[in-house]
Amino acid sequence: MARKTKAEAQLTRQQIIDAARQTFVKRGVSRTTMEHIAETAGVTRGAVYWHFASKTDVFFAMRDQVALPLLDRISHTLLDEERGDPLSRIETYMQETMELLATDAVARQTYEIITSKCEYVYEFAGVRAQMMQCGHDMLAKLTAAYSRAKDKGLLRQGLEPAAMALDTFAFSFSLIHLWFADSEKKLIRTKCHDMIKAHISLRRL
Repeated sequence: MARKTKAEAQLTRQQIIDAARQTFVKRGVSRTTMEHIAETAGVTRGAVYWHFASKTDVFFAMRDQVALPLLDRISHTLLDEERGDPLSRIETYMQETMELLATDAVARQTYEIITSKCEYVYEFAGVRAQMMQCGHDMLAKLTAAYSRAKDKGLLRQGLEPAAMALDTFAFSFSLIHLWFADSEKKLIRTKCHDMIKAHISLRRL
C-alpha cells in the first residue's frame, strides 16, 4: 500500500476526530470504543491507533479543536478596547458563546460531550483537572475585565471584581448546562440572551 501523504494523513486524522465526536454524542464517552470510532470513520482500527494512542487522546484532540480557539476568543473579546467598555465586552463574550452553541454544530456537540456525555473517572479522571485549569484562566480574564470596569467607575458600589468574576463564571457554566437540558426550547434557550443582559445590567452603575 502506498504511503499516505502528509495531507492525506491529516485528512484521515480529522475524519477520525469527527467520527469520535459523533460517536461520543450518540453512545457517550464511556460506552464508545476505538472500534466504534473506526467504524463510524470508515477506517480500520489500526488507522485509528496510528493517529491516536488511546480514546483519551482522541477526546483531547476533539476538545482542543473547540476549546483552544474559544480561549483565544475570550482573550480577544475581553481585551479588545474597540468592542465597548469592559462590562459590554463581558456581555459580548457570553452572548457570542450562546450563539456559537446555537449555530455551530461542531461546537455544540463538543460542549454537549464535555458537559453531559463523559464520566470523569478512570482514564478520564485527569481531564477534570485540566478543565478546571482552563476555568482558572477564564476566571483570571474575567477578573481583569471587572477590575477595569471598577477603575472606569462602571461597576456598582460595593461589588468586588473577583467576586463578580466568580459569579459570572458560575452563571455561564450553569447557563450552558441548562441550555442543553432545555432541548424543547421551553425555558432557557429562548431567554438566555435576555438573562445575560440582566446579569450584566445588575452589575453596572
